[in-house]
Amino acid sequence: MLKFLFFMLFMIPINLMMNMYWLVQILLILISFIFMFFMNSSSLFNNLSYFMGMDLISYGLILLSLWICMLMVMASESINTFNYSKKFFLLNLIFLLIMLFMTFSSLNLFYFYLFFEASLIPTLFLIIGWGYQPERLQAGIYLLFYTLLASLPMLVSIFYLYTYNNSLFYYFMNMCDFNYLFYISMIFAFLVKMPMYFVHLWLPKAHVEAPISGSMILAGIMLKLGGYGMVRVMKILMDIGMKMNYIFMSLSLVGGFLVSLICLRQVDLKSLIAYSSVSHMSLVIGGIMTMSIWGYMGSYSLMIAHGLCSSGLFCLANMSYERSGSRSLFINKGMMNFMPSLCLWWFLLSSSNMAAPPSLNLLGEISLLNSIISWSLLTMILLSLLSFFSAAYSLYLYSYSQHGDLYSGLFSSMNGSMREFILLMLHWIPLNFLILKSEVIFLWL
Repeated sequence: MLKFLFFMLFMIPINLMMNMYWLVQILLILISFIFMFFMNSSSLFNNLSYFMGMDLISYGLILLSLWICMLMVMASESINTFNYSKKFFLLNLIFLLIMLFMTFSSLNLFYFYLFFEASLIPTLFLIIGWGYQPERLQAGIYLLFYTLLASLPMLVSIFYLYTYNNSLFYYFMNMCDFNYLFYISMIFAFLVKMPMYFVHLWLPKAHVEAPISGSMILAGIMLKLGGYGMVRVMKILMDIGMKMNYIFMSLSLVGGFLVSLICLRQVDLKSLIAYSSVSHMSLVIGGIMTMSIWGYMGSYSLMIAHGLCSSGLFCLANMSYERSGSRSLFINKGMMNFMPSLCLWWFLLSSSNMAAPPSLNLLGEISLLNSIISWSLLTMILLSLLSFFSAAYSLYLYSYSQHGDLYSGLFSSMNGSMREFILLMLHWIPLNFLILKSEVIFLWL
């Protein structure tokens, strides 16, 4: 308590000297660093209250939420983002952060559902309020109704589970062998949120229409809600999962391969990065569906890695958009001549996107390959295609945007500000240095 008191006293002179925008940014950085000391080497829940607690998987995702929200404020300094109200934007962002914190730290399945759905509201405000095109209304409706339609059967399943178990706390829930309808309704909401192929259409639309802060939070955190929820409910669905998981495993792996092919014909920067998220999340679904230690470990590390890598790529796409006024690859080509300093960051984040060492993506993909192939040797064909095309669309994104002839309509540009370089560095450093502490991922297993 004393350290928080000193912290608040320290903030008073800063509050007087600085505007609200910088204050929120500094506060979030300090909270992130304070939160780092909360890590416990035990895989059990700790820091318990009446309905909140934290184990290592919650800890990693809460820390990622704090970090991405801090980077969102840093990325949103452009005039376009604050064209309505700076105060409302910051309030919306803080409310979203609180909802995500509550989601990841809930010990009760119903509270998890409640905050899981509540996090949609500020995301919807971000897309509709600060999006760029008129289609943002349609994108917001897609996001809302895809998620809500899949979530309502889950709510009924949660009540049904309560009548069977007399508790919805994670550590009191037992493995149960219910019918197939219960199984599908319980995990379908998470599959839509991931998203799995066939229910992924809301994601590219929402990403393309969202502002940079919306894209960062969608790619960085919102997709991870699905993976986190699946890890939690697989404990009670283990018996029926042994019989049914192969369906969703097959769908996600085939879908990941098809989405990789779709990536290769995209001409919109944001759309390409959004579809690559669907491809990566298909591997995460596969890893969780194996219900093995390697699968869970790989899914967790790939979720953290993808959150940082995809968010950084969206920042780069936004920097190109702010300078050229377009997200088209036909206009944003030859950027190596135009913005040479940003070319290095394109290379570093694109190589991380294809799981090149020493990125955390590499650790996640190796663990997932290990778990999925040990689950069935037939998956080796799809996984090899998926890995190959993952490298192919990352190279396509980098080479097509950085090489070639400059678009003749471009006449002047700024290479990059210090704020932008710091923003990209804060994405890349944790992404490539967290692999040095990979034993932490094993602890909660």
